[in-house]
Amino acid sequence: MAERVVLVGYGPVGARLVEGLLPAVREGRIDLTVVGAETHDVYNRVLLAEYAVGRTDRDGLDMGGRLAAEEAGVTFVLGMTVVGVDRDRRVVRLNDGIRLPYDRLVLATGARANVPTLAGLEKAQRHRATRPGVPAELDRGSTPLPRGVVALRDLADAEHVRAAVSAGQRIVVLGAGVLGMELALAAAEAGAEVVVAYHSAAPMNRTLDENGGRVLAAAATAVGVEMMHHARAESIVQRYDDHGQAWFDGLVCADGKVLAGDLLVLSCGVAARTEVASIAGLATSTGVLVDGSSRSWTDPNIFAIGDCAHVADPADADADGRVPGGPSGLIGPGWRQADRLAALLSTGAETPAVAERPGVVMLKAEGIDVVAGGAVDADPFAHAPGCHGSQVTLWADPARGAYVKLVTVDGVLTGFVSVGMPRTGAELTLLFERGSELPADRSTLLRLDAPDVGMAASGDPFAADATVCWCNGVSAGAIREAVAAGEPTVACVKASTRAGTGCGGCVGRISELLAREAVPA
Repeated sequence: MAERVVLVGYGPVGARLVEGLLPAVREGRIDLTVVGAETHDVYNRVLLAEYAVGRTDRDGLDMGGRLAAEEAGVTFVLGMTVVGVDRDRRVVRLNDGIRLPYDRLVLATGARANVPTLAGLEKAQRHRATRPGVPAELDRGSTPLPRGVVALRDLADAEHVRAAVSAGQRIVVLGAGVLGMELALAAAEAGAEVVVAYHSAAPMNRTLDENGGRVLAAAATAVGVEMMHHARAESIVQRYDDHGQAWFDGLVCADGKVLAGDLLVLSCGVAARTEVASIAGLATSTGVLVDGSSRSWTDPNIFAIGDCAHVADPADADADGRVPGGPSGLIGPGWRQADRLAALLSTGAETPAVAERPGVVMLKAEGIDVVAGGAVDADPFAHAPGCHGSQVTLWADPARGAYVKLVTVDGVLTGFVSVGMPRTGAELTLLFERGSELPADRSTLLRLDAPDVGMAASGDPFAADATVCWCNGVSAGAIREAVAAGEPTVACVKASTRAGTGCGGCVGRISELLAREAVPA
């Protein structure tokens, strides 16, 4: 008899699990039902900003696979939410009253955008304890966000931003993380007037050190983005149209300054969707608490993957029950969790989870090269020159928009920031990925961006074993093999290897690799 698997959530991570389970579904070993809150087919949320500014069309977001899954025997129940879980009877209840029995329940409910505590947005804030109801109310409080305020978390949000960009309107972005900065820079390039407001002294403060962030802010200002640091937003002001409808008109900061705009984009982080886990009585922290096999701490028949999953060892909980860590927030780790779980559900074989290396963050922006990885907050003056162990090396040329920070332990790179230094950033990414020692003369890395320098000093970023796509772990060698097998374009490389189908940050490197191989991209 086929094992009944119910998957709640049909985003990119859930779709990856479906793909991994298809062989078992075709063979009749698994009966798979997928419940999704949206009526759309699966699409890549990470690329919503690309769609919102007109860099890609709607088809560019689609991840496909549903038709093949349905032909294999997968049942899709879309536009529905789970409102009850009976763990004793192993039954999931949907908002329309349908009951789905399961042997294994998988939660891939993802994360929702945070709504900040601003006057004017109180009723739009969704309390974490709220139980799921109907799909339209899944991601909002007692009222929707005011007109002219979006979070860029779904297609409807992206359509609002797309219209504002097309009209050349003034867009206020609240929050300067990597997604907020990517949107701001892309929207400005597309012709919109953009201002970014953020609490910290510099943008991307969770990824870059302060000096690197300041260099990025200067580069953003140079291309027309208004950067407002130490801007503590307190409320919004609204205007009324001829029909009496209220619309966003400005963001009010603590110092009294009003940042006027036609559209407010909230880029204030996300929080895991844990409502289904909560009504099922599962242990949660910043996400659904699961072990290295994605199995719930509470129920061995329930699993969680992706942005809703908080992977941790129960032994790590402190005396008060607090658990360190949280969901990774990155698509790559979520896909790897889905792959391991597909193997477990299909064969019963547990695949040991490999500790995730600190990710490398690359800012996708035309003409502004930013890449960082590892821990970068080390104080450069905490150790005397010539000491052993942890060391920090800095180089800055703010007038040219260039900055590099290196953090090493016993000569091995453990963290770095590179702004405005594309070749140096590529070399540091390679060294960080391989856990390699830096050259004794660190200044050789800086010379890589000199006009007369070709390849990197200590390694080729396009060597066969160099990772090109971090989300899917695809090497340059694997891409060359795809090209040799008759895959000469970026689109075909994506289809053959999955490289470039995650965050999209590696598409430029794929194109460069194809160009180096004398193959048209």
